[in-house]
Amino acid sequence: MGFDPDGPGVKEAVLWEPLPGGRVKCNLCHRRCVIVQDAYGACGVRYNHKGRLYTLVYGMLTAANPDPIEKKPLMHFHPGAYVFSISTVGCNFYCKFCQNWVLSQTRRERVYGELFTPEEVVELAVSKGCMGVSYTYNEPTIFFEFMHDVASLAKKKGLFNTIVTNGYMTPEAVSMLGGLIDAATVDFKASGNREFYRKYMGVPDPEPIFGSILEMKKHGWWIEITDLIVPEVGDEEGDLKRLAEWVRDNLGPETPFHLLRFHPEYLLNDLPPTPVKTLERLSELALETGLKHVYIGNVLGHRLENTYCPSCGSLVVERKGFFITKWRLTSDFKCQACNYQLNFKGVFHGSKSREYLMWW
Repeated sequence: MGFDPDGPGVKEAVLWEPLPGGRVKCNLCHRRCVIVQDAYGACGVRYNHKGRLYTLVYGMLTAANPDPIEKKPLMHFHPGAYVFSISTVGCNFYCKFCQNWVLSQTRRERVYGELFTPEEVVELAVSKGCMGVSYTYNEPTIFFEFMHDVASLAKKKGLFNTIVTNGYMTPEAVSMLGGLIDAATVDFKASGNREFYRKYMGVPDPEPIFGSILEMKKHGWWIEITDLIVPEVGDEEGDLKRLAEWVRDNLGPETPFHLLRFHPEYLLNDLPPTPVKTLERLSELALETGLKHVYIGNVLGHRLENTYCPSCGSLVVERKGFFITKWRLTSDFKCQACNYQLNFKGVFHGSKSREYLMWW
C-alpha cells in the first residue's frame, strides 16, 4: 500500500528544506536527517514523498489524559496543578532502557493512535479541569506540528503549555515554539556522558542539548532538569558534577534538579535498579556544587521528594509521589518560617491554609 498524503495523521511538515535529487533535509532535531525519496528520518515518523517532507503523526494520539504536574516532573511550576498529557509514537533517540518503548520505538508503517484535532485536545483539557497541556511520554519534538497547533490554541484559552523533552530540538524549533511553551523538563541520562549516549541511546553527541537549553532560557521557558542515573554504566561522580555545575552556572543555583532512579526495562533489563545510596551520594555532590533544590525521583517516600527552604532548612513542601501533602509557603512562595523567597513560578493550585493536606 502506497503513501497517502491525505491519510489520517499525515500533514506536510515544517522546518525542512529541499535538496537536489528529490532529497530533503529535516531541521527539527539536531540529527538534521537528509532523507531520500520514499524514506523516513531517524525518528521513523517523518517521510519524504516526492521531495516534500511529511509528518505521519499529526493528531495520532497514544495518550490523552490528566496528570499531576509533579509527574513531569515539574516541582516549582504551578505546583498542585493538573495538566492534560498527550503523546504519539516515535522518537529521535534509541534508548535501550526506555520505560515507554512501546510508544517511542514504534516507527514507520506501524504508526498508530486515535485521531484528535487541536480543538478536541483543548476542549478535553478544559473539561477535565486541567490548568495546562503537557507534551510528554514520547519525545514531543516528534509531533512538533501538532504540539505547535495545540499550544497556540491552549494559550488562547488561558492554559499554559509544558514539554518533557530530551533537549535535542534545534534552536530553530525552539524559536518557532517561542512564547507558546511555558515550562520544560529536560531529561538527561547518565549525566550527559557522551559514550553512554552513543552506546545505549544511539545519539552521536549530547553536546547540542546544552545549546538548546540556552535557547529555551532565552525564550523565557521555565526549566527543570532531570538526570537518569543508571547503575554500573551511567553513575559517574565526575559526570554528575559537570552537569550540576553547568546547570548552576547557566540556569542558576535554584534550578530544580532531579536525580531519577533507573528501573530495568526494554533491552537493558540485566541491570539492577539504581541503589538508593547511589542517588543519595550523587544528590549530596549536586548540593555541594551549589544547587539548592535537588530531588530524588522514583523512590516513593524519600525525604528528597520534598522541598526545603535554602535559607533556614525548613520543610516547606511535603510530597508523597506526585502529590503535595503539606504546604508551608506564602501565596507568593516565601518560606513561612524565615520569609525567604523561593524559586517558584505560577500559583499554588490548592488550599491557602498553612498545612495543606491533599489526597486523590
